[in-house]
Amino acid sequence: MDYTPWFIIPAMKIGELSKMTSVSIDTVRYYEQRGLIPRVARTQAGYRQYTSNDITRLKFIVQAKELGFTLDEIGQLLSISTDGRSCGQIKAVAEGKADEIKMRIQKLSHMRQILLTLAEQCEQTSDADTCPILKVLEDVQ
Repeated sequence: MDYTPWFIIPAMKIGELSKMTSVSIDTVRYYEQRGLIPRVARTQAGYRQYTSNDITRLKFIVQAKELGFTLDEIGQLLSISTDGRSCGQIKAVAEGKADEIKMRIQKLSHMRQILLTLAEQCEQTSDADTCPILKVLEDVQ
């Protein structure tokens, strides 16, 4: 099998880029529309021509999404990384995201505890009419 490292691959079409990055074709187009990846050159037939820089950029976006960043936040990180701002600014964005995740974890933990408590009470009743889980959901206003 012919193996060429991704960092020396010549221009490729969107399908090839999609396969190499595991990002769907529609998502690649959406990221381009949102400005997360730059508009690329096109062949005379109108096909987009992507480069290894686009692979790097897409992998950055995928990794940032896995860390919980929104597309707007990823755009901000990309902007910071390309316009020469300091690592301290990137650190501030990362710390803000970490704080947000911590708060979300606390909220989810609280929700989990409520559900476990309700589930314990539910085991003690046999009738759906008296089920505490349904009662709580019905009483929400």
